[in-house]
Amino acid sequence: MKHIISISLGSSKRNHQSFASIAGETFAISRIGTDGNKEEAKRLIQVMDGSVDVFGLGGTDLYIYAGGKRYTFRETAGIAAAALQTPVVDGSGIKNTLERRVIRYLADNGLVQFRDKSVLLVCAMDRFGMAETLVEQGAYVVFGDLMFGLGLPIAIKTLPGLANWARVVAPIVTKLPIDIFYPVGLRQQENKPRFQNYFQSADIIAGDFHYIRRNMPDTLNNKIVITNTVTAQDIELLRERGVTMLVTTTPDMGGRSYGTNILEGILVALSGKPPGTLSVQEYENILDKINIKPRVETLLH
Repeated sequence: MKHIISISLGSSKRNHQSFASIAGETFAISRIGTDGNKEEAKRLIQVMDGSVDVFGLGGTDLYIYAGGKRYTFRETAGIAAAALQTPVVDGSGIKNTLERRVIRYLADNGLVQFRDKSVLLVCAMDRFGMAETLVEQGAYVVFGDLMFGLGLPIAIKTLPGLANWARVVAPIVTKLPIDIFYPVGLRQQENKPRFQNYFQSADIIAGDFHYIRRNMPDTLNNKIVITNTVTAQDIELLRERGVTMLVTTTPDMGGRSYGTNILEGILVALSGKPPGTLSVQEYENILDKINIKPRVETLLH
């Protein structure tokens, strides 16, 4: 049996354990939240280092990509460095492949129509593959990185614009404490609506669920939400707000959809290779082999 543990800076109230059988292997999957305590995240990694197959890092990113360039978060890299034996992944290794596949799957199977639809992607720098594919599918996309990450009333509306802003902003924010621009710990349970007009004018809301939950308005009538890392309680919240369809880019495992860091951990464990050596094509091949499909759930008829 292979053991994947996600150490998250998120709330411990979202902790979960499950088992899954994938490609003939049994996986024990655990998510441990540290309520924003970065030193506790390091301690847990040090204690379990070498005794599990892969660590996932949740509630933060190790890398973001934009305009063909990769940027490393200094603080997250410090947490990851606590592991001397066990590989550490943050999900960025598969976002570029998995999330492109999900958008194309939804379009090709007639589940979601993207052409000429308005999409709010709450943060694109950590989901550049999704951003590019939404544009490829003919959607009108607003990228909310500056609004929801930095609180600036600036909507980015083109991929070149996103790349230009990334070149300016990413070298700065990746050196700052994570919790300045990303909700960690109990802040993940708070809802403080911001820039509501962009939520209301969108047909589809996509991206990181913690950004969506923290910033969304009281009503999301007739919206489609494409995200991941949702619990049963999160689904009920979206239903109460009027969301008609929920898509999670990662599948249902034991009653919830985990973050991409856990799915990347599963792929790395199946490959038997260090995560930094896996190519995009190798990730694609493993995804094909295990036939991962997004979770698509109608919340309101």
